[in-house]
Amino acid sequence: MIKRFNRLAIELPVPEHGDANAAAAVQELLGGHFGEMSTLNNYMFQSFNFRGKKKLKPYYDLVASITAEEFGHVELVSTTINLLSTGITHPGDPDITPLRNGLDARNSYYFIVTAQTAFPADSMGKPWNGSYVFTSGNLIQDMLHNFFLEIGARTHKMRVYEMTDAPVAREMIGYLLVRGGTHILAYAKALETLTGVDVSRMLPIPYPDNTKFDYAKKYIERGLQNVLYTWSDKDYRDIDKIWKGENPETGEELRVVIGTPEGAPVPDLEELPEEFAPGITRDHYQWVLKKMKSML
Repeated sequence: MIKRFNRLAIELPVPEHGDANAAAAVQELLGGHFGEMSTLNNYMFQSFNFRGKKKLKPYYDLVASITAEEFGHVELVSTTINLLSTGITHPGDPDITPLRNGLDARNSYYFIVTAQTAFPADSMGKPWNGSYVFTSGNLIQDMLHNFFLEIGARTHKMRVYEMTDAPVAREMIGYLLVRGGTHILAYAKALETLTGVDVSRMLPIPYPDNTKFDYAKKYIERGLQNVLYTWSDKDYRDIDKIWKGENPETGEELRVVIGTPEGAPVPDLEELPEEFAPGITRDHYQWVLKKMKSML
């Protein structure tokens, strides 16, 4: 089971004006083949399907704990997309075409179907699908796949970072470059313990390393590239059998933190009357409030 907290992984800046095309590009980091929907579902199903959980507990704990983190990454990317919708359209009578700006956006689906919010699809609107999930049952093969998946995700984050200078998008990407780097290294270390092959010697892939991205620097300074969380107060502690020693890129000590990071408040998205979202008028709200009080 997963215990959910009403917190976001990091604090995201709320833009004064959004960027619909930037939101479309960020969609790739959510619902693309190498997006957060893929990392979440790959690790989730691998953890569900894991054979020999007791015998191979450190590896099960690794995949299961990273699964929990990936849920938060899906929320973080989705929230970034939602914040990028700030101020793109305006309220008004339907006859003044208040959603006209949607005609010039690359992703009109965003305006018509989801009320300018995230959805599980890539940057071109192609829906995410379960064929992106790899769960072979072979531990080494799954670890190697996860190593490759995280590198693909890193590549796409680097490219989207270079596509948009929107602070909210770059803040999210800077953080995920650092956290994704820990997952790349975690799977590399798992492979080394299973095979004796040190694939971490190939890192970083792609070059350059995260220090070249300004928005990643503060997370590097906090040492987040050296930390894995258990995402549980009691379980998944055997990840320390794998996640130990030094970070090969920096020489810093790797450490396991029991539990979860502190997180940050979840932004409260503004109402969009022109999208009929959430579609509850003031009078309707008062009626609902009165009805709920009467049920106490």
